[in-house]
Amino acid sequence: MLRIGLTGGIGSGKSTVAARLAELGAVVIDSDLLAREVVSVDSPGLARVVERFGPAVLAADGTLDRPGLGRLVFGDPAALADLNAIVHPLVRARSEALTAEAAAAGAVAVVHDIPLLVENKLAAGYDAVIVVETPLELRLRRLAGRGLDAETARARIAAQATDEERRAVADIVLDNSGTVAELTAQVDAAWARLVGGRSGGG
Repeated sequence: MLRIGLTGGIGSGKSTVAARLAELGAVVIDSDLLAREVVSVDSPGLARVVERFGPAVLAADGTLDRPGLGRLVFGDPAALADLNAIVHPLVRARSEALTAEAAAAGAVAVVHDIPLLVENKLAAGYDAVIVVETPLELRLRRLAGRGLDAETARARIAAQATDEERRAVADIVLDNSGTVAELTAQVDAAWARLVGGRSGGG
């Protein structure tokens, strides 16, 4: 079974690529979704976050106030390191369990959708790394469409790896400066190149 790492900066269009890979037959494991799952209501992960950061990080319904926690740790390296020390091992364990399930089911490939793959030096753990690359101005426009102001968007982008750093670990770079159809064609070509004539259980 092929293990593929998928990454790209915020606003790059990585989710579009992940969705297409799933359509082509990949089992997609989304680390952002797992990061939410491991701190869901009544989870041990959430209890540890509250123990470290206090009950103020909880919303009225008992869920994690993610924007509030984000404001708390953004710009505070020690707090962010503490949060990562709680969440990352839980995400990794869940990801490994899902990968094992996919292998047992005979999946041809598992795609690990990881925004911070480069920042966390995870590239070596995959058979191939796909990077989605999009011009800065286009990313800013997309993020503005999600309600992120320009200053916040630029700060989020600056906190992530650069295009050059991502390119350095990439086996395949997808250019998302054009249309969805153009991106889809690149994804299809990448899938054909990586998976080729593989069958499940490899």
